[in-house]
Amino acid sequence: MAGKQKKNARGANAKDVEVKALFLGPKSENREYFKNTLNFLMEEHMHWRRDFHPEDADVASVHEMRSEHYQETLDRTSEVLSQLSAKLKATSMPWFSARYLGHMNSDTLMVANLAYMATLLYNPNNVAYEASTATTPMEIEVGKDLATMLGFDPKTSWGHITTDGTIANYEGLWMARNLKSFPLAIKKVKPSLVKGMDDWQLLNMPTQKALDLIEKVKKAGCFDAVRNETVRGTGVGEGKLGVVLIPQSKHYSWVKAADVLGIGNKNFVEVQVDEHFRMDIGVLKKTIDAHVAKKIPIIAVVGVVGTTEEGAIDRIAEIAKLRDEYRKKGISFYFHVDAAYGGYSRALFLDEKSRFMEYGRLKRRLFSDKVFVGNHSYPAKEIYESYKAIPAADSITIDPHKMGYIPYAAGGIAIKDRRILDLISYFAAYVFESGKSSPVLLGAYIMEGSKAGATAAAVWASHRVIPLNITGYGEIIGRSIEGAQMFTRALEATKSLKVKGREFLVQPLVQTPDFNIICMAFNEKGNMNLERMNALNSSIYSKSSYVSGPVYKNDWITSNTELSREDYGDAPKGFVKRLGIPEKEWDRVGRVRVLRVCMLNPFISNFQNHEAIWKGFLEILKKKIEESVS
Repeated sequence: MAGKQKKNARGANAKDVEVKALFLGPKSENREYFKNTLNFLMEEHMHWRRDFHPEDADVASVHEMRSEHYQETLDRTSEVLSQLSAKLKATSMPWFSARYLGHMNSDTLMVANLAYMATLLYNPNNVAYEASTATTPMEIEVGKDLATMLGFDPKTSWGHITTDGTIANYEGLWMARNLKSFPLAIKKVKPSLVKGMDDWQLLNMPTQKALDLIEKVKKAGCFDAVRNETVRGTGVGEGKLGVVLIPQSKHYSWVKAADVLGIGNKNFVEVQVDEHFRMDIGVLKKTIDAHVAKKIPIIAVVGVVGTTEEGAIDRIAEIAKLRDEYRKKGISFYFHVDAAYGGYSRALFLDEKSRFMEYGRLKRRLFSDKVFVGNHSYPAKEIYESYKAIPAADSITIDPHKMGYIPYAAGGIAIKDRRILDLISYFAAYVFESGKSSPVLLGAYIMEGSKAGATAAAVWASHRVIPLNITGYGEIIGRSIEGAQMFTRALEATKSLKVKGREFLVQPLVQTPDFNIICMAFNEKGNMNLERMNALNSSIYSKSSYVSGPVYKNDWITSNTELSREDYGDAPKGFVKRLGIPEKEWDRVGRVRVLRVCMLNPFISNFQNHEAIWKGFLEILKKKIEESVS
């Protein structure tokens, strides 16, 4: 792969990225480059200050700077920063290390870190263009990058950076909510535009048809009056708009969104997941039918690409197909995809021209380009179809600070049809000097106010270095996916560990992970008590986390979670059965504690001696079990 010349998504000739050159590295392997470049960027900023009206006098004289009081202030600053460094080194999580396999964290890209630190000194505020003349255009360009990678038409779509996926989810529901009430508001103000349609038909107007009405309302000269009659002006009103359907595997931010946006938690309906922890399409259909029968509208359906607990990929293609079927029956709803975690992995499926590859071609390139080096069948056809169908969504949450390997805080959202911004904006669209219409007063279109331009610079710079296709981000993320596949196969081959004459079974939650998260649990062979099994796994977690003391002394750090009947129904029942727990015991306890491994590290799968790595990991696991049962 190294040395091949290709064209990246922006048309420029470029070599495929060398993944090891993109990160500072577990042992700071690229420290000289990082230090030299950081020093250059800091010097550039200081020269910028010196060169801005050099005729202006210095604030601090040489005499003042030599004074005792001045030096004491600098010394005090140095002392505090030394304390800070000591605290950070003593207690921070070593995201960069292969020994950390816990939350959705890994080493971050050098270019992102350097761009962030360089921009930080200029302190741009992306809420308004005049406060961020360099970085607001970067954010808008990043929005186009994300929209294109996710399959939207960059000419009609829009996107931007948010603080995190929570805000992006809020914005997706914000738009869905306001759009749902728009046709009803037209009926109040200008009934002739929706003549012959009753409220039920208006509440089930397809997204694109409702958006088409925006121009008609504007031409009629009553857009502001209509918008004031939408839910934005009148409030939600006792569930009249309907319900939001979301899988049980949803992120907790959705529960908050229901509250913050006035939808109400009673109008948030969780849909049962299947044994793969994906939304059960059969149950989704029954849920829609049940609400339609009661004349309760569906505001939105949310699918998840990369659940935060299990890494599951909902069957997006099936949800999109279901939406199209209901549309023919006069039932419509907004479709949002929460791809905060899994969104960037769509790059794996794209060629150098951002085209979604045919299945056979993708499979061939994954191995011919050495994205994958082992033998496995990823992606399964249903996973492939889910990624292919992502553009069917009306809006998509995607977090650069997860699989984009960008430092916090960098969430994001992409919107298929930017006309919907009119329903949430508070000012008219501004125009660049080039004449291209673009909302550069971002504060008018988004949920946040002041926001760091440094974040936009970090994402923008990363996208300029690393193509958003199989040759760039696809290779980085492909390595993490392959690491999860290898980890799961090794778990299945191991089946059990013998520790001091006792045998402990081990099982992955799902036998073929959809993405790069592996949940697993241990149980002593012969034990049929679920509470005892949960206690064992809780203890292993304690020995493998900050709970047991400073993490720099730990040889493996992970995370954990609980899967309960309250949250997941009986989806975990088959899993605990494979660990020797009877069904009646699950029925009694109704919760299982699992260790959760997020395999973001892009280097584990590319180590030459995978078997030796796994054997070393097994020895660590044996030690943790021994500490937990002794």
